[in-house]
Amino acid sequence: MSTGLPSTGLPDRLIFIRHGQTDWNAEGRMQGQKDIPLNETGRAQARRNGGALASFLASKGWQAEAFDFVASPLGRTRETMELVRGAMGLDAAAYALDDRLKEITFGTWEGFTVEELAVSDPDRVAARRADKWGFTPPGGESYAMLTTRIGGWLASVDRPMVAVIHGGVIRVLRGLLEGLEPAAVPRLDVPQDVVYVWDDGRLTLV
Repeated sequence: MSTGLPSTGLPDRLIFIRHGQTDWNAEGRMQGQKDIPLNETGRAQARRNGGALASFLASKGWQAEAFDFVASPLGRTRETMELVRGAMGLDAAAYALDDRLKEITFGTWEGFTVEELAVSDPDRVAARRADKWGFTPPGGESYAMLTTRIGGWLASVDRPMVAVIHGGVIRVLRGLLEGLEPAAVPRLDVPQDVVYVWDDGRLTLV
C-alpha cells in the first residue's frame, strides 16, 4: 500500500534540510527525541546547506522572503536552522517551531546502538529488522505512527516552506511526497549535507 497523499494535498514548493551531525549520529546511537547538540562537523554541514540554499534560490529567481521557515523544537534542529539562516544573510532567529516535526522516538532504546541492543534485546532487534516500518520500540513510535503525525503537518502546509527536520522525518516526508511503498521508507538514505527541494512534483537534491 502506498503512503502517498492525493496530489491535491501536496505543497507546490517545499524545501527541507536535515540537522547537522551530532556525536550520537557519528557513533550510530539511536537519538530520537534526546536533545543532543551538533558537533563541529554538523555546524559546518549547516553552514554549507545555508550557502547552497541561498545559491539555489538565486539561481531560480526565488526570494527567501517568499518562504516560511520552520524547525523541529529540538536543539540540534534549532541550531541548524540558525546557522542556515545566518549563512543566507537572514535574521537567524526569525523562524517558527512546530512540535509535530520532532524526530521519531525510540523510547527506552534512545542512547544505544543497534549492536548493543542486539545483545540486550535480541528478539526485538530481530523483529525490527523484519519489519522496520511497523515495529514499535518499547515506549517509542513506529514509522507507521510517525507517518500519521507528519502527514498531518504536511496537509497543513499551504505556503512555500523551508523546514529543518530529522532523518526519520525526512524518510516519512519523502514517502508521502513520492508515494513510496512503506517498506522502502525506513531504509532511505538521509545525508546531512544536502538540501532537499520538492517543486513541481519532483524532488531535487542541492
